[in-house]
Amino acid sequence: MSGVGESASGLRLAIYTDTYLPQVNGVSRTLAGLAAAVERRGGAVRIETVEDPAARGAEPGVVRWPSLPFWAYPQLRIAAPPGPQVTAGLALWRPTLVHASTPFGVGLAGRAAAHALGVPFVTSYHTAFSAYLRHYRLGALDAIAWPYLRWFHNGGRRTFAPSRLVAEELSKLGFRGVRTWSRGVDPVRFHPRFRSEGMRAAMGAGPDDFVVAYVGRLAPEKGVHVAIAAMSSLMAAEVGTARSGPPRPSTGRLRFALAGDGPDEARCRETAPAGTWFAGALNGEALSAFYASADAFVFPSTTETFGNVVLEAMASGVPVIAPDVGATLELASDVTAVTFRAGDPESLAQQVARLRGDPAMHAQKRVAGLDVAASRSWEAVWDRLILDYREALAAGATAVGRVA
Repeated sequence: MSGVGESASGLRLAIYTDTYLPQVNGVSRTLAGLAAAVERRGGAVRIETVEDPAARGAEPGVVRWPSLPFWAYPQLRIAAPPGPQVTAGLALWRPTLVHASTPFGVGLAGRAAAHALGVPFVTSYHTAFSAYLRHYRLGALDAIAWPYLRWFHNGGRRTFAPSRLVAEELSKLGFRGVRTWSRGVDPVRFHPRFRSEGMRAAMGAGPDDFVVAYVGRLAPEKGVHVAIAAMSSLMAAEVGTARSGPPRPSTGRLRFALAGDGPDEARCRETAPAGTWFAGALNGEALSAFYASADAFVFPSTTETFGNVVLEAMASGVPVIAPDVGATLELASDVTAVTFRAGDPESLAQQVARLRGDPAMHAQKRVAGLDVAASRSWEAVWDRLILDYREALAAGATAVGRVA
């Protein structure tokens, strides 16, 4: 144990999740960070998750179950682990706490195994499932989604929500034992020093150009089509002015770059304005440089439960443009970012143009974002979560939640 932060000595944490590295998303990266933090602080971690063709080599402490691509989102996979095998494997490992981060598949198997063995059980809420159902035209399932989610999460001693706004919503909907497990940002990985002229050249941008960037899944629920429509109108107007109007001052061109992949990638490529750069899924220093090399970061999603990428952009010194509703407002308020009317491409386009044309505002939002990021230490987040784990372990076992 390194002695850094709150000790996790004696904690044997089994995490059940339907998404984990090498899948790249906020949940998988957060869980990987949690596992590393617990082990660094003297605890032990076992991850049970889906098999993934991209996983390579030995993965100590990771158990993978046979899985299939999810029909609505092939990049994600689903599994139905056999209950007796899951329970037997967990019994041999002898956990002190079971944490399920997804309410289906592997997470459901972890819930059942914890209850069968009498092991303290907690959950975390990461995904706005009702919003996702609407985006995938499955809104009719909404009437059963919340009762099911209440049943699943109320079967544990704690439900961890990623933001205060989400925690308040869940409590109002009848979820018990709700606590906020916030998110942090790594200041070593995400920092303005990663700004790179080489990355800007890959984006199609010169020193005087204004780059608007997006990082995240290319999926309907992320609102990427709103950003594409806004940037299409701005870039078309710019080309039209250059061709038919008077000479413009030398303020550089507007560029658009997206990092990520997903089920809507083909449609995004078809509808994006000419000159848009699709970088694909990025990791490591390439992702750090992508963020820091932009001049503005746009994130139009209203389905977030936190918005890790918003915090990463702020830490990279890039002003954020975000919708005026949703959990991202906990980070991207009118004080720290530029907000636009959710779902409105015209409003988004206006705010991009406003930020681009006002250097003083750009500098103010940049500094405000850096200040927010500096206050979001991962170590403090892990300290708080481990203390909450201890509280859950000390609490008496709760009755298994009934369907509301």
